[in-house]
Amino acid sequence: MAVANKKKTRWTYEDYLALTPPDSSGFEILRGEFTVAPAPIPRHQWACDELTSLLRLFVKQKDLGRVFSSPIDVILGRHTQAENVVQPDILFVAKARLDTITETNIWGAPDLMVEVLSVSSVHRDRVDKKRIYAEFGVREYWIVDIQKKRLEAFDLTGDVPVLQAIAAGSDVFEPNLFPGLKIPLSELWYPERKEV
Repeated sequence: MAVANKKKTRWTYEDYLALTPPDSSGFEILRGEFTVAPAPIPRHQWACDELTSLLRLFVKQKDLGRVFSSPIDVILGRHTQAENVVQPDILFVAKARLDTITETNIWGAPDLMVEVLSVSSVHRDRVDKKRIYAEFGVREYWIVDIQKKRLEAFDLTGDVPVLQAIAAGSDVFEPNLFPGLKIPLSELWYPERKEV
């Protein structure tokens, strides 16, 4: 696996392409800073997979666009000097914006980005990514907290992010972005082991 040059102070998508093996995951650039995230834990992947399945089925049935799950590069910037390359856990691109999907990545802001919190990513997901996603035109941002069993949905279309919904535990989340979709949050939480 390629190793980041510690002396480099500002990273761009061009640098990322030179570094990144084709099958890598967890490599991101946020405002020119190169980061590597550890592999997610099973509870994290369970929540990602379940939410992806629910979204993908609804979006496909309604022909609304495309849903992807990580690892997939999203480049937020206009050219190879872009200093924001992210791999959100889940993303949605609306039908009207499918031209942002290229052969190798998503070039431009998806309509929805979803991050499932990991211990190592709380500040990055709650603060850094929220700001970057708002700045580059992402419409909605969902944060899924698997420890607190909670989902927070933010509208990023205004001057500042607006918390539009909080759902927790066994609540049913009905996202504004997908009228008619009902997401039973209990399906996102990893099943507890039953004692025998």
